[in-house]
Amino acid sequence: METLWFILVALMIAGYAVLDGFDLGAGIIYLIAARTAPERQTIMRAIGPVWDGNEVWLLAAGGTLYFAFPLLYASSFSGFYLPLMMVLWLLMLRGIGIELRAHMDNPVWRGFFDFVFFAASGLLAIFFGAALGNVVRGVPLGPDQYFFEPLWTNFRVGVNNGILDWYTILTGVIALVALTTHGALYIATKSEGDLNNRAQRIAIRLWPVQLSLTVVGLIASVFIRPTVLDNYKHHAIGLLIPVVVFCALALMMHGIIQRWEKVAFVASAVYIIAMLVGAAFALYPVVLPASTDPARSLTIYNASAGQHGLRVGFAWWITGMILALGYFVFVYRRFRGKIRLESEGY
Repeated sequence: METLWFILVALMIAGYAVLDGFDLGAGIIYLIAARTAPERQTIMRAIGPVWDGNEVWLLAAGGTLYFAFPLLYASSFSGFYLPLMMVLWLLMLRGIGIELRAHMDNPVWRGFFDFVFFAASGLLAIFFGAALGNVVRGVPLGPDQYFFEPLWTNFRVGVNNGILDWYTILTGVIALVALTTHGALYIATKSEGDLNNRAQRIAIRLWPVQLSLTVVGLIASVFIRPTVLDNYKHHAIGLLIPVVVFCALALMMHGIIQRWEKVAFVASAVYIIAMLVGAAFALYPVVLPASTDPARSLTIYNASAGQHGLRVGFAWWITGMILALGYFVFVYRRFRGKIRLESEGY
């Protein structure tokens, strides 16, 4: 049951990264790709029906994590208290920027909340990437399996790490570039004309940066934690994951060049999922590595809830997922296709 719940949590996090990732990316390119009021309205309408629903997956993943691995939840959320509060504020500010910009037809009012939406989206992408970097790098777990990290120390990777160091900043930048490309490809599928062309240009210009950062990120991960290769050495099937990552990047570029908008967007989603699955595969069965003493690391076995709770919870999880997926299928089908400003909406 522990392995099953590890897979479920990983898939929910990957689902959140793909779904909320494209509207985060839409926010990042918002002030760059959209240069007129109608174009900005188009981006808002592209994400308007789904952005708040996409964020539910973050809550669902957090709730599932709390249920299945309570010690991991308690340890990580206490150690990451400061960045957690920053993420919550950014989530709130992003929602405020989306909802309040249209309350007054005033250029100063709309410009302010447009900037709030743009800045919060970019910072969230960086923070989420840095959070993943902290998990891969490890945290200074104590004998009681709790820890504290300052926001930064000397930006070096070692025993006394800060939340931000050169490696976690790198993973933050990788997330920023990947989600910006993902959002640009989504906007390309939902728009026409100049906005569509600008979104395509953003994606094609970021593609070589994304490819380079992917290679650098993989090398850096092996450098700071060589044990991430252990599962790949013992289970050859894991070698398919990096193949999928680079095939997805190649298909993404091909889709952009051929202007196959949906193909390029799906390839971007596959890239994000494969990167996160690769990280989960490398860490398994560890869920929070200790940078102090590997014996203190939290695993799916010493951090999980009881077997009875995991079995009962699985039945309720399936019920909840059926309802949630049914809702998402309905919403995405209802609002599929290109955006038309003549219709009602954001």
